[in-house]
Amino acid sequence: MENNVFHLQYAMDTFYFLVCGALVMWMAAGFAMLEAGLVRSKNTTEILTKNVALFAISCTMYLVCGYAIMYGGNIFLSGIADVDVASTLSDFAGREDGFEGGSIYSGASDFFFQVVFVATAMSIVSGAVAERMKLWAFLAFAVVMTGFIYPLEGSWTWGGQEVFGLFSLGDFSDFAGSGIVHMAGAAAALAGVLLLGARKGKYSADGRANAIPGANMPLATLGTFILWMGWFGFNGGSVLKLGDIANANSVAMVFLNTNAAAAGGAIAALITARILFKKADLTMALNGALAGLVAITAEPSTPSALEATIFGGLGGILVVFSILTLDKLKIDDPVGAISVHGVVGLLGLLLVPITNDGANFGDQLLGAVTIFVWVFVASLVVWSILKAVMGIRVSEEEEYEGVDIAECGIEAYPEFAKNSK
Repeated sequence: MENNVFHLQYAMDTFYFLVCGALVMWMAAGFAMLEAGLVRSKNTTEILTKNVALFAISCTMYLVCGYAIMYGGNIFLSGIADVDVASTLSDFAGREDGFEGGSIYSGASDFFFQVVFVATAMSIVSGAVAERMKLWAFLAFAVVMTGFIYPLEGSWTWGGQEVFGLFSLGDFSDFAGSGIVHMAGAAAALAGVLLLGARKGKYSADGRANAIPGANMPLATLGTFILWMGWFGFNGGSVLKLGDIANANSVAMVFLNTNAAAAGGAIAALITARILFKKADLTMALNGALAGLVAITAEPSTPSALEATIFGGLGGILVVFSILTLDKLKIDDPVGAISVHGVVGLLGLLLVPITNDGANFGDQLLGAVTIFVWVFVASLVVWSILKAVMGIRVSEEEEYEGVDIAECGIEAYPEFAKNSK
């Protein structure tokens, strides 16, 4: 009877992991649509190409070496899908808590769930450097980011290893990756943006920021809803199992809080924009929803639904002011990725101790600083090497004509472009 229970729980936990991983993979479509909607039409094909290619590169590099760096074990050369049933049963037979304490799932499902997180981190970089970066320079960076930079910081946090053998991050807590995934992606993006510079015409000689509207608000809205949906897998899957009462309840609470935080972020950002601009700014509302999701990602299991809504609302307010501040600093981020994932990612980490007694602000700050400094400095070095070797920015003429033609040779809306001439 006990073996049957084990087999059932193993199957449930593995299947749940795979479904959540598929939901997170669907977020790649969300990032693609969001970014395609927020860039100008002449740069749409290139941004879509980047999103497809970065996902493929992320999956391959994490398979080849990233997972081994982060957790140990050579997945690329071993058949992790093979399960020794007798051995696995034996491992859990002596547990005092039976099958209720540990996570029981296929190792292949664990890799699949982890690899889509890597792609998410890299997707954040894509939007921030849009409309003026060379495609192949970006893809070269993706190789290093997903194969080395991200896995190494992941090994210090979720992997439990010491930082370069010097110190551990103690009780640092990041449930689903506000810092490990989102702030890391934003740190890499910030390093690239600082070297890349702003788009032509973004800032006037007097320092004033000029609005450069995106080409397709319906696509941006669709992308946001896809991300909102995928986030249930992002946070819900991070519970790591489903096959017992306690964890099933935890999963339900994580779903509830994830949705509440997104709603709170959207409302707060919309109201904030209305107060500041006297208009209902759709792009701020969309980024507000995403900010609410990022804010709750560090700890979606312990807050009440009310607290989750408030945390999301704080993220929604913060992201509006962060986007405005970065514009004043002439840091050109076409989609607001650095603000949504970086600034609000830090907020999410600092909110954890409010509801999680096992976390403290000191360890949260230490973890945040470690992640940011490592990813930012390492990325800055890689971007600098790429800039010296192959250049990272398209020519002024190519930027004016649009990187679709220069990099891909295909227009996203050829009929529209011809009819508009």
